Amino acid sequence: QVHLAESGGGLVQTGGSLRLSCVPPDFVFTLYDMGWFRQPPGKEREFVASIRYRGGGTYYADSAKGRFTISRDNAKKTLSLQMNSLKPEDTAVYYCAARWGELGGSPFTGYSYWGQGTQVTVSS
Repeated sequence: QVHLAESGGGLVQTGGSLRLSCVPPDFVFTLYDMGWFRQPPGKEREFVASIRYRGGGTYYADSAKGRFTISRDNAKKTLSLQMNSLKPEDTAVYYCAARWGELGGSPFTGYSYWGQGTQVTVSS
């Protein structure tokens, strides 16, 4: 079973910052595109950001543009999501996910591996 280990969630005030991390197995980090999704309370899971394993191209949801940054640390084989200027509507469980890098197509779908999620709560 593939395990994506997430960390970095917590409670923060409006305007604050958090950095989420995800450590996947080596083969996943090397060959898979990776992304972050979130599920707000009472809502469906939604795309936040993704990064291609080849070339490092990034994609963001409109809600994340200008505030969140997704990145890969090749030395540490870690995926990160830097979240700044947090708002109460960013409150959600955040999930790390991976999709086969040669799958092609939309970076928003086709994810086959998922982490267990980390809670982010932004207080007003």
